[in-house]
This record gives sequence, C-alpha cells and structure tokens, in this order.
Amino acid sequence: MTWRDVVDRVIEGPVVTSYTRVGSAVRSRLDEWRTLDSYDLEGRTVVLTGATSGLGLAAARQLARCGATLVLVARNQAKAEGVARDLVDVGLRAPATPPVVIVADLGSLADVRAAAEQIDARCSRIDALVHNAGTLTPRRELTADGIELTVASQVVGPFLLTCLLRDLLVRSAASAPARVLTMSSGGMYTQPLDVSQLEMAAPGYRGSVAYARAKRAQVTLNEMWGERLAGTGVVFHALHPGWADTPGVREALPRFRVIVGPLLRSPAQGADTLVWLAADDGAPLASTGDFWLDRRRRSIHRLRSTCRSDTPEARRELWAWCESHSGCTA
Repeated sequence: MTWRDVVDRVIEGPVVTSYTRVGSAVRSRLDEWRTLDSYDLEGRTVVLTGATSGLGLAAARQLARCGATLVLVARNQAKAEGVARDLVDVGLRAPATPPVVIVADLGSLADVRAAAEQIDARCSRIDALVHNAGTLTPRRELTADGIELTVASQVVGPFLLTCLLRDLLVRSAASAPARVLTMSSGGMYTQPLDVSQLEMAAPGYRGSVAYARAKRAQVTLNEMWGERLAGTGVVFHALHPGWADTPGVREALPRFRVIVGPLLRSPAQGADTLVWLAADDGAPLASTGDFWLDRRRRSIHRLRSTCRSDTPEARRELWAWCESHSGCTA
C-alpha cells in the first residue's frame, strides 16, 4: 500500500469527505489525474442515455470536446436536439459527424427495442454504451408494461438495451475494446440485493429507497455482465458520481441539497470518472465488472447486511427476473 492509498482511505472513510467536492479535489491532486481535454476520441462512437441535463449533459459536453461521435438517447426530442446543436461548437476537436438523436423512454420496452434497431442500423460500431438515464420519483408509478417505473427505467430498460446491442458491441470489440458503463449511485450501499423487494409496493412507497434498490441491482448486473462477456473484448464498469448538484437532486432531494449546499460537486466533477472510463485505455481496460469512484475501484458493499444478501442464488434470481421482465434471454 502506497502513501496515496493511505490518504485515499482516510478520505473514503467519512462519506462526507469522500462523496463531496472535497474528495474529488483531493484525489485529483493525489493521483495526478490526466485532464479530460487531453483525450482524443475522434473516430469513437459513444451511445449515451440521459444526456439532456445533469451528469449526462456534462458527460456529453466533455465527450464531444474530445471529438467523440455521440448518439444521444433521450425521451424529450426537443431537448435532445437542442443539446445536439450545442455540442457541435463545444471547441477542441470537432466530432467527425454531428450527434445523432434517438427518441426513446428507457422505461418502455417497445421504445428500447426501437432504439436498439435504430442504433444498429445507424452505427457501424459502438466504442462505449453509457447507461446514465435515471429518475427518482416520489410516487409509485407503473409503466405501460406493468413494471414499477424506477426499476423499469434503470434496471429492465438498460438490461434490454445491452442485450439487444450485445452482438454489435462484440463485433466492435474485435478491432478495439468496447465498453458498457453504468452510472449508479452511492445510495445503493444502503440496500441489500433482494429481488422480491426490487419493485416496491404502493403502501409505504419511498422514492429514495426504490432508487437505491434499483442502483444495487445495477452494480450487481454490471459484475454479472462482465463475467458473462469476459474474453470478448467488451468490458463493463459501474460507478457513482459522489454527491453532485444536479436538477434531479434539486427536485427530488431539496432538503439534502440545502444541508450539503456548497459541498456538492459540480455536474462536471460528478461526470469525470464516467468520461475517464470511456476515454482512458489504461486501467479501465485492464479489468471488467468493477465499481468506481474518483477513478479508483471501490467495493460494492459498505455494510455487512448488504454483503450477506449478495449470494449466488440472489444473483441468479436477479438475472432470471431481468430476462423475464425484459423478454430478452441474455
């Protein structure tokens, strides 16, 4: 263990120092982070969901600055097209082609299937598929497919999209490694892996808990995808952004935002590790199925209770549940 590892552990212990802008600022100096602007992503295609605000928008701007060709998957066509226009003139390297907009609601299985067909038809390769779309709703809602909205948009939808684009990803990886990245949340540390409780019932529904359970499922599936596609050249990683000041936080957690206030990270700071995982050809390609914060691998458990819940049986049940609800056998 180096002195840098020791300092990082000191920061990681208290959540407040680790997840706020303090952690980001200290670690960037501690590990001498390479600046994101220095990456040249010309010729690389990145499919990004949830790019119209918050972390996704910050990531889209940085990826475009580095020259990546972007495929933006979003629910709101007008917002997505506005973002696409803005990304043409972000400076540095100009992408080879303007961003492509594909309209789809990740909570709708039909929309996800249609989006996958469009991506497959319009993209000769995918260098990175980024699952970033997500929302925290205060009330329980069901999608047209009869699935609780939070789980549908953040677990079932991304699972189906990955499944449908798997062959394209593997073909792309034949010439250069491809990546599938999932923006999760530190909130998942509070919830065990329990498939029977993944869709919260209406009585006692709490949006923040439903969100954390979905995020727990995300990081588990990330590990499982990594195992199943090992050796194909497609690597999988999940991450959490720390506590960032995004529209989602302002709308869903106003009290939290008031309490933490100036310690919150900027959207760009929250998106840094996501962009780094998509751009860097070093550590991100040396492993698969990992969970990251501030460009370092992290454990997916902080509590014994969540660790005990993470059994092979629970994982098999989660995978089967996703196949059943998505209609896709992976």
